[in-house]
Amino acid sequence: MIELYSWATPNGHKIHIMLEECGLKYHVTPIDIGAGDQFKPDFLRISPNNKIPAMVDSDGPDGKPISLFESGAILLYLAGKTGRFLGNTTHEKYNTLQWLMFQMASVGPMFGQLNYFRNSAPEIISHAIDRYTNEARRLYGVMDKQLAQTTYLAGNEYTIADIATFPWARSSHNRGMDWTDFPHVQRWFETINERPAVQRGVKILADLRKPSFTKEEKEVLYGATQYQQK
Repeated sequence: MIELYSWATPNGHKIHIMLEECGLKYHVTPIDIGAGDQFKPDFLRISPNNKIPAMVDSDGPDGKPISLFESGAILLYLAGKTGRFLGNTTHEKYNTLQWLMFQMASVGPMFGQLNYFRNSAPEIISHAIDRYTNEARRLYGVMDKQLAQTTYLAGNEYTIADIATFPWARSSHNRGMDWTDFPHVQRWFETINERPAVQRGVKILADLRKPSFTKEEKEVLYGATQYQQK
């Protein structure tokens, strides 16, 4: 049985979707990041970076339990465990990996910063908003160019690169992006959004998440609490 520790965020949804796509048995323990659950000792033992998601698989390699943090590592583990969504040939696997790394190194961090400065920062910092808006547009452009040539990011097969990137492409209006500027990304997004496992995955824990963070929750997420020694 897989025990997933998660919350309804893009990084959490990656794993929710993957587990639904693979049909694996799992249980989800909510980690309310606004309430500070990510700083509790039990969670820090499996996620020392105090970030969701984290996972414990009681039936890990060689039948021994394994715990993992970082959504990209978890996706790779689940792809290896099930033999799905990573590609079939060595060429396909490395192509998938480069687009997974693109999401982990660029899409997630840049979109996350834009979300913060547009929607959560205590003051308007125009330079920061402009900088991350421009970078987000550039990244959408990279994807749009790729998706003009292929059905999915890593080729014509659906992979963990798509599963990782899709949740970050949701709520594009919060980033000031217009889908009409990126028609191939829009087509890709709508195709993935129709998958039953994806629809189930994005609903997991969604009823527990509030539409916006309170002042106190923002302090937990972005203030001094983040930097206290645990």
